[in-house]
Amino acid sequence: MRLTPMRFKDFTWPHNPEVYTVEYRRRIAVHQAPFGGCVLQDLGRACRVLRGEGTFAGPGAYERFRELAAVFRQEGPGLLVHPVWQTERAYFTALEAAEKPLPDYVRYRFEFWEDWGGYDGGLREIQESGATESGQAGEAASLRHTVKKGDTLWGIARRYGVTLAALKAANPQIKNPNLIYPGEEVVIP
Repeated sequence: MRLTPMRFKDFTWPHNPEVYTVEYRRRIAVHQAPFGGCVLQDLGRACRVLRGEGTFAGPGAYERFRELAAVFRQEGPGLLVHPVWQTERAYFTALEAAEKPLPDYVRYRFEFWEDWGGYDGGLREIQESGATESGQAGEAASLRHTVKKGDTLWGIARRYGVTLAALKAANPQIKNPNLIYPGEEVVIP
């Protein structure tokens, strides 16, 4: 089976890297409960991380590595096309020559972090409707969100396009921002 070549921004690997690891993680908050137990709160999944290593061999191997390093120096996310995993918008977060580069051989390691694109490269203005999420008329300048199971303040902030700091400031009744409960109302600034 012939695999699609790996690509990122304007760089296409001449042959796919030899080793890949994909890390999936979930963030969990641990809250001490009375009498020695603990309560876990799911804060959602963390970004996926793709790590790998490969070689450039033959004439121009070090030049290929320098081209890849030039792509690494470019700012911002890009489209990562991987031969096996789904295509993702990602940041190129690490690149290293794994051993002494020779004119015709370079072993390298790399790392990409998945980008959920929550801000699409910048902040954007959110139009306030003056209605709650359920569609009922609310206060003219504030929107309210009713917490559902699995919600986090970070997720709510991202959903409404506000910063986590602004959301915390608008909700002084929430003493522990890592612990919110279904049914609780959160004011969206």
